[in-house]
Order: sequence, then structure tokens, then C-alpha cells
Amino acid sequence: MLLAVVGGPALPVAAAGAVSGSPAGMWRVDGYGTVLSVERGRLLEYQVTSVSCLKGESAGRSGGASHAPRYLTADGDAFTVRSGPRPDRASMRVDGSPNDRALRRIAALPVSCARETPAGPVAAFDVLWQTFEENYPFFAAKGIDWDAVRDRYRPRIHAGTTDAELFAVFREMLSPLHDAHVALLAGGTGVFAQSRPGTVIPGQALEDRIKAYVQERDLDGRPLREFGRGRIGYADLPGGRGYLRLSAFSGFTQANTFAANSAELDRALDAILTPARTARLKGLIIDLRINGGGSDSLGLRLAARLTDRPHFAYAKRARNDPSDPSRFTRPQPVYVQPAAGRSRFAGPVTVLTGGTTFSAGETFTQALIERPGLTVRIGEPTQGVFSDTLERRLPGGWTVLLPNEEFLTRSGHTFDGPGIPPHLSEPVFTDEEFARHLDSAFDRAVEVLRERR
Repeated sequence: MLLAVVGGPALPVAAAGAVSGSPAGMWRVDGYGTVLSVERGRLLEYQVTSVSCLKGESAGRSGGASHAPRYLTADGDAFTVRSGPRPDRASMRVDGSPNDRALRRIAALPVSCARETPAGPVAAFDVLWQTFEENYPFFAAKGIDWDAVRDRYRPRIHAGTTDAELFAVFREMLSPLHDAHVALLAGGTGVFAQSRPGTVIPGQALEDRIKAYVQERDLDGRPLREFGRGRIGYADLPGGRGYLRLSAFSGFTQANTFAANSAELDRALDAILTPARTARLKGLIIDLRINGGGSDSLGLRLAARLTDRPHFAYAKRARNDPSDPSRFTRPQPVYVQPAAGRSRFAGPVTVLTGGTTFSAGETFTQALIERPGLTVRIGEPTQGVFSDTLERRLPGGWTVLLPNEEFLTRSGHTFDGPGIPPHLSEPVFTDEEFARHLDSAFDRAVEVLRERR
């Protein structure tokens, strides 16, 4: 993903090639620690801190107007760079992410890009530490003294530090964050990722177990009508109620592009929320208890089928000052707009959540907080990770992922860390629930909807 803050003054070389009405040239992204070079149909990302400048992804032009060219990476990520009202302003919109990223024209690459970033374990340590120092928003909320972390661990790193030793140090540094949007991808040495204490990261084995349990216990053996490669499922329930289950907001198609996934989600919702069904539907249970996340925009696309009136979803902002973790970009409000020309259900909704409700599953849940009409959350708090993840390269070839954004309520509150709490607390897939053949959250949802007849 092409994203990124600039450290250091600029080199005195030109931003030649800038064309009036075209976003060609050199750009700094507000927040995101990134500089973009846009020239001759190619876009190149530079991941910049005050101590490093590493080349990131590149993308080729794939269409669009001259003032708003579209680009595509080798991995299939698509985005648009749009000229602004002034020649020194532009914006970038990544497919699947519901906000624009402001771009400011700069004369040249930062000074750190004029020299090669050193290799070796010491350089990898310094770049990782500095990347978090300049971009991570939640040190204060988590009670982490990041300077003290550097002082404790850097003396352990030297030119002879092995990959296994360096990985162990990084794991010790990152573990206290308890952040499921923090990960270290260290090739053959290993992968570090974790969830909030007391929760697990959803995987296929858990998904298969829970889907079978729900069908046998909650649906009385009735199969789910499945879409999106099994990640979307629906069943009618007795009493005129419906059950909609989503295990992700991604992976609906083999291509797994935003365009393909959007089309498949629309196809599924057209088949589920037919005019005949929505006319007789008395309530809808939306089950997100096992949801690994994906595209926030797909969550908004579902939310648009659940309202007849526009409403506030959330506001996004990104950390935007390497030396001041309290400074962010201007919050961009995002609204749910009723899906035009498509059947919608604006009646009572219950949303089942738990600690295995991650990322886009959480931003969708947040997008329903101000939904008109009855909307009741039942279960346990969500995981507590909302931001897109910055993908940063380290000297030596490893990659680290970290969040740099906040999703705010209308009052400016964020649920990062503890997650979105339920209105009604019920256990979610505990050992005791399985042993007693219970699903208390599902039963409570049925009860709530029954009371709304």
C-alpha cells in the first residue's frame, strides 16, 4: 500500500516535470511518512523518517483523466492521484479506504534520500524505532515510554547480532503494545503478530468451527446461503427475522480487488435484501463475531443498505508530526449514504461482536452507532484496531506493519485499544458456552428483536 511524513530539509534539486493541471512532480503526503514521485506514467513511493529513506512500492498508470490519473501496483492495489485547486496541492484516494490523503508539492526528495540507508542490524533497529516514534499514535494511551524502550534495547544490538537475536529483541519491544495492527514479517526468521490479551486472531480453523456451530445450534441445522467465497452467509429465521453473517470485509473474490469485492457484495445483498424480503423482515441479526477485517469502504457499502437516511459514520485522521504525537491531520468526516436504486432494510438491527471482530468489522460497527432506528450491539467488546496499516520496509528486507490513524466518533472519542463495547454484554464462544451448547449472544439478539414486534 502506498502511504507516508517527511523528515529533514529538501535537497536543492528540481521538481522538474510538473505539468499544469497534472499531479506530476514530487509530493509529501500529510501523515503516513511518505513522499511520492509522479513522473511519466509511473509513481514511486519513498518511505521516509528523519534517519532513513527507503524505496517502497511502485505503480503504473492504469487510466483516468490527466488531472486525476489512476495507478495500479503489482499487488493489485489501485488508487487515484487528483490535482488540487492550487498547483502545490493534490490528493490521493486508495480504493477501499474512505478518505483522501492530502499531498503537498515539494521541491525535491528529503536529504535522507540523497544517501543510502545503512544496512545491518543496528540500522534496522534505528529505522524500526524511528518509524514508530514518528507515526504510532497510541504510546500515551498504552502507557509506553518509547524513549525508554530504545534506551533499554539498543545497547543489545551490534554488527554481529544474528537475525534470530534481532527478531527476539523486536518481539520484546513490540509485545507490550498489544496491538493487532502491529506485525513484523521477518522472512524465514519468523512472523510476529498478536491480539489484545484475552482474545485470539481469527483464522480459518476457528471460522470453520464457529460456522458449523452456528448452523447446527442457532439455525437448527439450516444451511447458510453463502456468497463471497463463503465469507457472506444468510438465513431466514422463524418469526420473520433474518441472520446475516460476515467473516471478513475482503476476499469475496479470487481477484480480491476492491472493484471485484464490491461487485460481489452488491450481488450478495441484492439476493438477500430483496424487496419482498425487506417488506416482511421484522429484524436483522448481523453476526461479526468472527470477522478478520478488510476494506472499510465495503463496510460502508453494507451500512448503506441498512438506512433510508444519511447519517454520520466516523471521522478519520492520521498522525502528522514526527516530533509531536498529539498532532494529527484535519479529521475527515465520513457519512453513510442510503444505497440509491437498491433495496434497503431500515428496521431493527442487532449486531453481534466480540474480541475476534477486527479492523473493518469494527469500523462497520462504528458506522452504525448513529444509524437511525433501533441498532443494538450484543456480545463482547471488539478487538480495538481501526487504522489502515502502514507497511514499512526495514534495512535488510524485513517489513513492519503499524497503525497511524484514528477513527473518531462525532464527539471526538476513539475506541482504539479497548474496542467498541456492546450495549448488552453476553459471552462469545467461550468454553463454557460450547460445553453447555449455548450461544447467549445470539439468543439475546433474537429476544431483542422479538420484543420489537
